[in-house]
Amino acid sequence: MRPETYLYDLLVSTVFTEGLDAEMDLWALGFSALWIHGTDITTLASDFSLDPGTRAPCYLSEILDHNISDGSRWVAEVGGWICVVPGPSDDDQFMKSFTVDGRQALSLSMYITGNDWFKYARDGRMVVAFNPTWPDRAFGDDPRALDRMMEGLRFEVSGPEVHENHVEPPESISSALALIGRVTETNMAADWFEALHSRLSPISP
Repeated sequence: MRPETYLYDLLVSTVFTEGLDAEMDLWALGFSALWIHGTDITTLASDFSLDPGTRAPCYLSEILDHNISDGSRWVAEVGGWICVVPGPSDDDQFMKSFTVDGRQALSLSMYITGNDWFKYARDGRMVVAFNPTWPDRAFGDDPRALDRMMEGLRFEVSGPEVHENHVEPPESISSALALIGRVTETNMAADWFEALHSRLSPISP
């Protein structure tokens, strides 16, 4: 049986390489990803100022080095959804503007400040956004829109003094990733983290 932190652990083992500080974690490194439905690679490349002509095979485990080197982004297409890593900055207006004309977008981000965010936008609206470690603070046009898809997932962080089955941050992030898998109807491990996809470099000045 897989541990409750399986997806978080897999993401860590995929992103981190031997050259990184052993004491660093995803929050310290910073991680962001965006999943979009209702667009294509060419349109997405234009929106992110990427050059489609630079498209080359790439695993997620390789994108950190390429991003540091030349600003490349990992672009993965599965089942009508396209994932971009790194995603855009934590900008609600960007997500809303990106989802006009029937598009949908999901994002997950973690920052050195300790903040982590899950967001879902559709049709130019921020439907729901919440911090996976404090989900009761959800906001958006419909904060409960994904509740039915969150059954069995655990997000909230609380200490053992509150109740026995407290949830630690890695499990909260695993739950957020599992929720993205449910919305996109994909296997987060096999379809995204472990599969060979592509990288695109920025358009040359």
